Amino acid sequence: MKLKRAEYTPDIISDETLMIRIGDGDRTAYKMLVDRHLRSFLAFATRLTGDFSEAEDIMQEAFVRVWKNAAKWDQARNTRYTTWFYRIVMNLSIDLKRKKKPTSALSEAFDVKSADLLPDARLSDRQMASRLAAALEDIPQRQKMALTLCYLQEMGNREAAEVMDITIGAVESLLVRGRAKMAELLEEQKDELLREIIS
Repeated sequence: MKLKRAEYTPDIISDETLMIRIGDGDRTAYKMLVDRHLRSFLAFATRLTGDFSEAEDIMQEAFVRVWKNAAKWDQARNTRYTTWFYRIVMNLSIDLKRKKKPTSALSEAFDVKSADLLPDARLSDRQMASRLAAALEDIPQRQKMALTLCYLQEMGNREAAEVMDITIGAVESLLVRGRAKMAELLEEQKDELLREIIS
């Protein structure tokens, strides 16, 4: 059954169906897809690059690729749109990192929910998030990718493996090594972190 344009609602149409419609030049479907995914993928790109403005550039390029490549979308491949799009955003982020020196402005990379916190608690949470982001920046790229996908983007190991184009066992191995490296990096700051939590 084909949906009429008036029946387009975000809850009814799958991403994959929107891709087919975009491939036919449907700008409404394109806007729906962008509206549906921009925020979460912008957060993902920011976590990977550590820079919000660079992440915005990545998202612009990624959605341009959606528009240009939608006509080639093949539903028979049984690939989820989000898996395909994660790969695009991930690869654009990696390419950008290779071209650029690492940045230390990483505090924007984590969303700290602090609406009901007192100002001191908000500052402490931001400092903690900044330290975690800095530690994440200092681990190998593939470990960082696995940790980001599984813990920050809340993916299961299977989906993370599809995005990274590796086996589930390889993702699990990257997670184990990544957690160990993060613990090692944060161990050096443990006393300072504990003082902040207690005070």
